[in-house]
Amino acid sequence: MSPVNRCDKLSAMRRANKIDANQNDIVAALRKAGATVRIVSQGEGIPDLLVGFKGETFLLEVKDGQKPPSARQLTPAEKKFFDEWTGGICAIVESVEDALKLLDGIE
Repeated sequence: MSPVNRCDKLSAMRRANKIDANQNDIVAALRKAGATVRIVSQGEGIPDLLVGFKGETFLLEVKDGQKPPSARQLTPAEKKFFDEWTGGICAIVESVEDALKLLDGIE
């Protein structure tokens, strides 16, 4: 997918800690490519990863591309965050390839 925009307590805690199956592979690939990556999954619609690469900053929401499209939709909180974000690139990635494409062309 392409960049979207220039980007009861117990159940809330569970949502905040849930990660997609491909997140670790994406993080490893970005780091191997030379990016700084911090996992910032906090719930409240905040994207999963904070990525720095050659002076650029990205917020990445990881979705598992192996799941059906209905399971890859942004939650209402994520959509709100993407709609309101006025900072750097905020993107959805579904694979290692999606994540590495964002780094292409950064000088």
